[in-house]
This record gives sequence, C-alpha cells and structure tokens, in this order.
Amino acid sequence: MSNEASGANARSADAGPLGYLALGLTLLAYGLLGTGVLSGTSAGGASSLAHLVGGVTLFVAGLWQFRGGDRFSGTAFTTLGAFWATWAAAGPAGKNTAGLFLLLWALLALTLTAASWGAGLLTRAVYGLLTVSLVLSAIGAFGDASGWGKVGGWVAAVAGLAAWYSATAELTGGRWGKVALPVK
Repeated sequence: MSNEASGANARSADAGPLGYLALGLTLLAYGLLGTGVLSGTSAGGASSLAHLVGGVTLFVAGLWQFRGGDRFSGTAFTTLGAFWATWAAAGPAGKNTAGLFLLLWALLALTLTAASWGAGLLTRAVYGLLTVSLVLSAIGAFGDASGWGKVGGWVAAVAGLAAWYSATAELTGGRWGKVALPVK
C-alpha cells in the first residue's frame, strides 16, 4: 500500500518528537524533584516516571529511529532509555556507586554532545546540559554534597525544557501556516 493510500506521510516514521518529549518530561521530573523545590521530594521520587516514560518510551523511540535510518537519535534514545530504566530499577545505592553510575553516563552524554555538533544549537544544548547535569550530580553523590546535586537538578530541568521545546517545535512546525517555534 502506498503512503498516500494509507494516509501516512514521509515523516510518519520519525519518532524524534516522541523521544524528545519523553526525554524532556523525564529530565524535568528528575531535575525539579532533585532541586528540593517541592518539600519532601527527591530525584528518586521520579523513578516510576523514569522507568516507564524515560526507560521504555525512549528505548522504543530509539529503536524506531534506528529502523528509519537515524543512527544518532537511535543511539541517543536507546542508551538514554537504558539509563533511565537502570536508574529506576536500581533503587537506593551507596554514594560511590551512585557517583560512578552518574559519571559513566555523563561520559555517554558527552559522546552524544560531540556527535550532535552538526544537528543544531538546540540539540547540542540538550545533550550538553545533560552532560553538565550528570557531572554535577555525580560530584554531589561522591562528595555527599546536596548543593551540587541541586545545581545538577536545575541544569537537568533546563535540559528537559530544551528537549521539550525541540519536540514541540518539530510537532508544530508548519502546521500553523508558518514556523511557530524557531529552532537553530
């Protein structure tokens, strides 16, 4: 069946907006809960959301991107899906274990930042801010310094907003007869 007959268009196979919405929502929850802005909360409180939205949805979106031939988004979404699923399933860990976990994933985020260099400023911002957030959170975990963790939470929240904006811009692009949200 042709694309016209099925009602699909060439962009229907792109799961990028889904992946960036899942990443944005998860980073916002992780970041805002990690800042302590809401009393009685912590980044660990986002584990159910991280497991299902961050883990499962990102992983599926990544597989879909691989299927469509997008190696970068496929790699980014599947690996970050694995990160969130592992973080949610791991439960409480000692400070050195948590710090090492965050630091290793910061290295992955740094790789994604470098790989995104040709993808535009917004994409670089998402992965660059994610890298900074993970490094700050690792420092906070290693040093048992909640201040660094809170700063890392704020940076994660900003990265989440950037990912959310990217997905919204992609989803609304041209649908209103003009570019509603510029991306560069």
